[in-house]
Amino acid sequence: MQSLAMIDNWPVPNAAAAVVRADGTVAGAHGPTGRPFPLASVTKPLAAYAVLVAYEEGAVELDEPAGPEGSTVRHLLAHTSGLAFDEHRRQAEPGTRRVYSNAGFEVLADHVAKATDIPFPEYLRQAVLEPLGMRATALDGSAAKDAVSTVDDLVRFAAEVQAPRLLDARTVLAAMSVVHPGLTGILPGYGHQRPNDWGLGFEIRDGKSPHWTGSASSPRTFGHFGQSGTFLWIDPDAGAAAVALTDRDFGPWAVEAWPAFTDAVLAELGGAAA
Repeated sequence: MQSLAMIDNWPVPNAAAAVVRADGTVAGAHGPTGRPFPLASVTKPLAAYAVLVAYEEGAVELDEPAGPEGSTVRHLLAHTSGLAFDEHRRQAEPGTRRVYSNAGFEVLADHVAKATDIPFPEYLRQAVLEPLGMRATALDGSAAKDAVSTVDDLVRFAAEVQAPRLLDARTVLAAMSVVHPGLTGILPGYGHQRPNDWGLGFEIRDGKSPHWTGSASSPRTFGHFGQSGTFLWIDPDAGAAAVALTDRDFGPWAVEAWPAFTDAVLAELGGAAA
């Protein structure tokens, strides 16, 4: 895919990207796709997927208490527990606001670790990374932001989400559907959004503006970006997903570059389909 070469013009030391179709075939790849990069918050979809495996295994229930009083596993996954961004203190009543929370994912990981009697990084490895052959991916630290991975590995994850083998397709459909519709909140880096829609561990594009995906991205697009200059989106209407990893922190360069990149990828995919 020629559009992937746009990353060569990004003002970053290193970048790699790939596109994978819904049938698992790689439409294109560019750059050092085997190079490990810190994921920052792109860690969250991986962690969420492991939590959903724990749910399907019966270790946890989505609506069981977890986190602050009145909060559940579902609240934590959807950033509606009320926990503050990076502090283990309650900022809002559960279910009333979308408060993006690293602390919430750390509480969630601790909850799963206690339920399974397995440290969360190891549970993630056994439940998701090892079955998908993601050998270059590891979590060392916070389940919100401390994974390291490669484009090659994240292509495997993006293929899994589009055609699930580790989870029931209905569980993945729930993960990419809005949880607690209508809640407002701040999308980090992009300001206040009305509504600020999320699924279970995945951000949902809907009609958000501004946004890190493209103007051509469908409202059903879901995924995550990270402050380390990383993103993963899945567009069900396009039947494809894209991964881009860099080693420059998110900033104005990404706000400018990422939507144009996404629109070029979608245009090329559309042309190929035609």
